[in-house]
Amino acid sequence: MTQVIKRHREWRSNLCAYLATICRDGFRPGTHDCALFAAGAVKAMTDVDLASGYVGQYRSISEGMAILRAEGVRDLASLVLRHFEEIPPLKAGAGDLALVVGAGGADALGVVQGPSIFVLQSHGLGRVSLEEGMRGFRV
Repeated sequence: MTQVIKRHREWRSNLCAYLATICRDGFRPGTHDCALFAAGAVKAMTDVDLASGYVGQYRSISEGMAILRAEGVRDLASLVLRHFEEIPPLKAGAGDLALVVGAGGADALGVVQGPSIFVLQSHGLGRVSLEEGMRGFRV
């Protein structure tokens, strides 16, 4: 981990406000995709902006992954592991991140809320069961 990221006192209410604000925003690579969604949740809880250098820098997932690969990141899990500890997905709690199978079978990042993982879909936020998490990450 490169820096210590801690949640602030109001993290729960800030996370709920963030989710309510973006709940109808559909998936758009480079402006509102799963990695930027997860980074937005982290920012709401910690005030640390992990996505500041990436927003608007790509227009497709393949372009975004090319940027990450140029930085030595091979996949979404590697990206998250730069900042957070991996935990079993079923041990993830509210505000933690989870890797799930997204649309088309690709990996996707989501945000844990109770027994569900919020994920981005074409029409906005959707939910999958926590049991569908492949990997978990403690924020």
